[in-house]
Amino acid sequence: MKILEKTKSAQGREIVLKGGESAKNIFVIGVFHGDEPQGKFLIENYLKNNESNLLFIPCLNPDGIAAGVRTNSNGVDLNRNFPTKNWELTERNEFFGGEKPASEIETRFVVSVIEKYHPKLILTLHAPFKVVNYDGDAEEICQKIAEIIHYPVEASIGYPTPGSFGTYAGIERKIPTITLELDEECPVEELVEPVNKILKLLEDC
Repeated sequence: MKILEKTKSAQGREIVLKGGESAKNIFVIGVFHGDEPQGKFLIENYLKNNESNLLFIPCLNPDGIAAGVRTNSNGVDLNRNFPTKNWELTERNEFFGGEKPASEIETRFVVSVIEKYHPKLILTLHAPFKVVNYDGDAEEICQKIAEIIHYPVEASIGYPTPGSFGTYAGIERKIPTITLELDEECPVEELVEPVNKILKLLEDC
């Protein structure tokens, strides 16, 4: 896998977009939230053992993962920082969406990848809710993912998410966007097999 694009976090950690020579426009993102590290492990494990035609950001929030916190090093929840119609300035807590939309390096990097590579489908790896959530026209592929990992398919996560990536990509840009919420109590090694199957399913899309 080649590094196709890269940037650095506020604390100087590298954030990379990886893709093969013939990378197709299906985009997989790990670690929006630093306290949800499963995506980085699972993506890196998959890339170590498989040839892939997908686009990957294994770890979007390296500062958060280093600190073991949800937010980035500026205290911003990246999944509330996208320039959506429903973005709002909120109180400064772990769901703080920033002082303005797309204020964060990490957010702008994802936006630039979408604008350059025009993905037709996006998968993000989160925890801990054990659901296959989606925004946009993704229900059919979500049902296939659910059959692999045995989680329910949910169109709504159940609470407001102003400035979320799902709203930005799935609702406003009409890119089918899947949020795979993994079981945080399950040892990550036990998630390797189902997640590998899910990524192989995307390879064939």
